[in-house]
Amino acid sequence: MTLNKELLEILACPKCKGDLEIVGHQEGLKCAKCSLIYPIKDEIPIMLIDEAVPVEAWDKGAGEKK
Repeated sequence: MTLNKELLEILACPKCKGDLEIVGHQEGLKCAKCSLIYPIKDEIPIMLIDEAVPVEAWDKGAGEKK
């Protein structure tokens, strides 16, 4: 199952209010401005700044561990 396109259109980065894009196989939402990725767990985006993972750490596998 995929995230609803309408939901993706209204979601914004909670830190900078920037646009988000899906990364991986719908594993997270990336904010290019902040270089943060918000994980998606059980098809639910976790839009908490404290739960966000830096892009560099995500690329090294941290996104899968959260």
